[in-house]
Amino acid sequence: MLKCRTLWRTLAPLARTSSTVCRQNARRAGLNNGRLPACVPAAHMSTAPAGGGRENQLYVLLVGATCVGGAIYAYRTVKGDSQRYQDRIDEISSRPLKTFTEEPATPTQSEPPAPSPAEPSPPAPDADPADPPSAEEPAVEASPQEAAEPAAALIVEEADEPVIEASPEEAAEPPVVEPEPSPPSEPTPAELTEPVAESEPPAAESAAAEPAEPQLEAVTESGDASPASHKVSSHTPYLLIGGGTASFAAARSIRARDPGARVLIVTDELVPPYMRPPLSKELWFSDDPSVTETLRFKQWNGKERSIYFQPPSFYINAEELGSAENGGVAVLTGKKVVHMDVRGNKIKLDDDTEISYDKCLIATGGVPRNLQVIERAGEEVMKRTTLFRKVEDFKSLDKVSRNVKSITIIGGGFLGSELACALGRRSTESDLEVIQMYPEKGNMGKVLPEYLSNWTTEKVKKEGVKIISEALVKSVVSKDDKLEIQLKDGRLVKTDHIVAAVGLEPNVDLAKSAGLEVDSDFGGFRVNAELQARSNIWVAGDAACFYDIRLGRRRVEHHDHAVVSGRLAGENMTGANKPYWHQSMFWSDLGPDVGYEAIGIVDSSLPTVGVFAKATAKDTPKAATEESGTGIRSESETEHTASSPVASSAPSPTGVQHKDEYGKGVIFYLRDKVVVGIILWNVFNRMPIARKIIKDGEEHADLNEVAKLFNIHDD
Repeated sequence: MLKCRTLWRTLAPLARTSSTVCRQNARRAGLNNGRLPACVPAAHMSTAPAGGGRENQLYVLLVGATCVGGAIYAYRTVKGDSQRYQDRIDEISSRPLKTFTEEPATPTQSEPPAPSPAEPSPPAPDADPADPPSAEEPAVEASPQEAAEPAAALIVEEADEPVIEASPEEAAEPPVVEPEPSPPSEPTPAELTEPVAESEPPAAESAAAEPAEPQLEAVTESGDASPASHKVSSHTPYLLIGGGTASFAAARSIRARDPGARVLIVTDELVPPYMRPPLSKELWFSDDPSVTETLRFKQWNGKERSIYFQPPSFYINAEELGSAENGGVAVLTGKKVVHMDVRGNKIKLDDDTEISYDKCLIATGGVPRNLQVIERAGEEVMKRTTLFRKVEDFKSLDKVSRNVKSITIIGGGFLGSELACALGRRSTESDLEVIQMYPEKGNMGKVLPEYLSNWTTEKVKKEGVKIISEALVKSVVSKDDKLEIQLKDGRLVKTDHIVAAVGLEPNVDLAKSAGLEVDSDFGGFRVNAELQARSNIWVAGDAACFYDIRLGRRRVEHHDHAVVSGRLAGENMTGANKPYWHQSMFWSDLGPDVGYEAIGIVDSSLPTVGVFAKATAKDTPKAATEESGTGIRSESETEHTASSPVASSAPSPTGVQHKDEYGKGVIFYLRDKVVVGIILWNVFNRMPIARKIIKDGEEHADLNEVAKLFNIHDD
């Protein structure tokens, strides 16, 4: 059919020309005969043959020459195409074929597999070149050598040769996906941080003990990992950069709205997504000697769970993601994105692999800051310094704490205080000295009002921690197998190991190559109300600098924000177009007896009003988790709303009782006489009320009356 069409295209102009000549001759003959007068003598009549005389002879010659020329051209074209077709087939047949280990090797002359709807059918090498292609072939208007090209690319791709790879456009075509008869329902936000063993049948619990899937790094007992060597599809519809809480929340949200979605998570860590809060909290209080291997812990309420959101069996292999019939979530571990091409919609990994995408989420989180005096101190000091952030850091610090005599924690914020209390509790069981130093006057001095910071400092001391306040580090040196920390006021501290907990720097390495804007005040990628940095790029978690309609532009580094922003970004990636209006909360525990939850802007430089009451046995983090059933005290898990809170009927205390005992209470942070932040001190499960107070943005004449909404005076 292809050859006939080529011949027809050559002869069609000639045929149309001959038809035009015939019509003109017929018209001219009719007009001439109609104009002849009746008396014209017979001798004057034309003696030329009927039909036009000389013009007809020329027409016959023209048609004859055209037919002969067309026949010669068609013969040469068919012969040449046949020869080129045969040469191409011979070239393809001569190429060596490699097959995947799970498929038997097949010779090139065997019958090819049935083509998928998204790919052209490769011709059989032993087919007769003279046979015309079928009318249903997609390449009906291409020459035979062009029609053979897709077959060559297909065969080479199946053979896993790097010489010819499918173009991003070809890889982007998804196979035909049949709708699932009954797709599994996605877990609720509460299940996001619940282990699979608690929410799935016992079969899933056993799956957690199975070896990691091939796409995950195989971590040995010594902590080493071998990078994955599997070939990854060159295109993915949904690409999530970063393997933290925000990425996992986005993946779950995408799959909930688009059950057949293919989601690829790329992370430089060697493990699948996990929750970070237990790394500085509950894991340190575990009685299991193998907790660094199992990474399972008991919450304050005694319930056991894993830090991983899902076991490896939940994910599919990264190399199988493109062909997964019902889609899925794959994790590419141990890989770092080093370049991002926004215009080309593709990224480059540190091994030069390129992956294109339709929609992308940046959830790169942050990297721990370090003190410049430590960075300048040399390699020996750096080897004995921990920047605490990842699972590997927990394992390393746990090992160090069992083999040294002294650990010094620099930093008095959330992380430093939590680690100090955790290690301090361990020091009572072993001969370990735990020192915490910070430039503030008291523990959590940048967050808590001074009176509460001083009270908290005493509580930390009771946990076995030696406190050095108003400490500014001047230098650190390694001397006599010890680290000597010289302070600016002349004090000298000798220790075996340092933990630098001095804050987090948002990871914005991709901003330069991607041309994305970084906020000069707060850091992080600037995004709009829908968490978009570009039309098909979103940012969530610690790396996002978003606009809060009530509190202005902000950047938040807490678990609840990662969950909610990741979930919203995932929804918007599937077309939801929702703004981010959530007021995220955070919490911290100084052991099982003292904990607090906070929301909004909590800055000790702001005016504060605190209302306190006597604590009872139920006013502890342990009691709170027993009541709620979870150790991750995040409002995003329950989605409670506070529409009409009921104030306590109990009267406020007439005087300040237990002046130095801040058992439980509420601290209001004010800006222009409006509450912009709230800390619930040993008051739990009241965050929806605090959220509504900030959302209303009203001035309150008597905050003691507002504190009644939290029922802190009830026994």
